[in-house]
Amino acid sequence: MKYPIRAPSCGTPNASAMNVGTAHSEVNPNTRVMNSRGMWLSYILGIGLLHIILLSIPFVSVPVVWTLTNLIHNLCMYLLLHTVKGTPFETPDQGKARLLTHWEQMDYGVQFTASRKFLTITPIVLYILTSFYTKYDRVHFVVNTVSLLTVLIPKLPQLHGVRLFGINKY
Repeated sequence: MKYPIRAPSCGTPNASAMNVGTAHSEVNPNTRVMNSRGMWLSYILGIGLLHIILLSIPFVSVPVVWTLTNLIHNLCMYLLLHTVKGTPFETPDQGKARLLTHWEQMDYGVQFTASRKFLTITPIVLYILTSFYTKYDRVHFVVNTVSLLTVLIPKLPQLHGVRLFGINKY
């Protein structure tokens, strides 16, 4: 009869060097999600896919499709990065992330990181493309400019943790 091999007792030197019961991940996964491999490419491909889906709708002109692409992108970005607070995970940070938006949690709150620059430049590039393809039509231009400012102003470092008029305070 074979007996199972027993693990060494806790008194051995190897057992004290092991990190038993600890995870090898971030304390808050929201902080590093945009630094994941392929995330930027997936983000750009998602915008392109949205644009192609909108282009496939019959009887919708190209300027309207570009404006809709810009508006939907900026609305999703605003809702996901600047209004949703907390984390979808149980984090051991003792509730520090509970009152922070995803943008404020990103890269542990460090400003001007590569991910933050990417997420700031992307709506600007999309705005420039939208303005060009709408031929700077006055109505499209105003709508797209307001949409861009709605997404860019909350990204400013001066507004980190600031809740205007108590909106989204809790």
